[in-house]
Amino acid sequence: MKVFKFGGASLESVERIKQVAQIVQSFPDDKLLIVISAMGKTTNELEKVAQNFYMRKREIAAQLLYNVEQHHIQVAESLLGTRQHPLFQQLQQFFTEAEWTLGEKPLRTYDYYYDQLVGMGELLSTAIVSAFFNTIGLSNTWVDVRDVFRTDDNFRDANIDWAFTQKQVTDKVVPLFNQTSIVIAQGFIGSTDQNESVTLGREGSDYSAAVFANMLDAESQTIWKDVEGLKNADPKLFPNTVNIPEISYGEVIEMAYYGAQVIHPKTIKPLQNKQIPLLVKCFLDKNLPGTVIREQADTKQLPPIIVLKRNQVLLTLTSKDYAFITEDKISDIYETFHRLKVKINLMQNGAITFSCCIDHNPEKIELLIKALHNDFKISYNESLELLTVRYYQDGLLEELSNHHTVLLEQRSNITVQRLLKK
Repeated sequence: MKVFKFGGASLESVERIKQVAQIVQSFPDDKLLIVISAMGKTTNELEKVAQNFYMRKREIAAQLLYNVEQHHIQVAESLLGTRQHPLFQQLQQFFTEAEWTLGEKPLRTYDYYYDQLVGMGELLSTAIVSAFFNTIGLSNTWVDVRDVFRTDDNFRDANIDWAFTQKQVTDKVVPLFNQTSIVIAQGFIGSTDQNESVTLGREGSDYSAAVFANMLDAESQTIWKDVEGLKNADPKLFPNTVNIPEISYGEVIEMAYYGAQVIHPKTIKPLQNKQIPLLVKCFLDKNLPGTVIREQADTKQLPPIIVLKRNQVLLTLTSKDYAFITEDKISDIYETFHRLKVKINLMQNGAITFSCCIDHNPEKIELLIKALHNDFKISYNESLELLTVRYYQDGLLEELSNHHTVLLEQRSNITVQRLLKK
């Protein structure tokens, strides 16, 4: 049993979907559970649908949804050569459900409506890929993962009910391999016990695949990307990146924690629990060695690992009464951040100040200010960048920070983080 995950970049065109099929065809003797993300930039487009709906711009939302629908219909027709296939009824059903949501008044939270609309991208892509595979002889079974992954109702970052989901995987998914050697499921989404769709966090398809790998006791999990393997930095942001042939679970968790987009932060734990190796391979050339992520790896061979998070905000709280910010005050601040689901990326406190770096999210920043303004004077700087370098060298650090003002810095013997302003 192997678990494969194909991301949006591997599905962004008809040609690339055919390339995915060629990769799958090269594993004829394996049982494959394949987790598939939304095609290309579909998630971004559906986010715009959700945003406009929630702002009561229903006509704009409907037009954006129609654009998504037409794109998927065109891709499906190009792959299948006809619109008479039952797939098109299935796609229409998904869009009808989305249209029902757009017909409502947004009386619940934005996160709830986000999950009902944005999670549709994975349903569309998997249905299309499954139908295409079947027409070219790659016999497979399509699964709606919302019937398998049970979660809580923490919309946009739902937590999986492991016991219930394991039973669903054992009872509903494992028997499917008696019918076909390939099972196709969605990443990123699940369902509450009230059958309400949820998402598992942005880029959550990696995590979905890891949950399946754990529960199926898979031999390995492979993430197919449009790069050679895991790089020491984002090649779109930094020149002269190098490939990392091997790295430990722990190092990848650190990279994800600091904001690297390579692997979803929650992906590693389910694999580490059962010592399942994670492979990062290039779908453009499956013969490239890629990267192996496992329990033990030689960190002495690692190059400097660079992570840059853009669109950051420095929030500074200062005691109005000049009282020290002691443990009880910090506890209250933490509780507020936790309640509003705001992640702190970097923090530092002095006698009467508490400074932290967070992602730019105007709605949540406004709520934070309302919650904390009685006790603190609050100021913030926008449009910042958070630079993290592990296994740093001072010369490289200064080069990366050149032409920037350092607003905040934390340094250990391995890692440096700098909050930078141009």
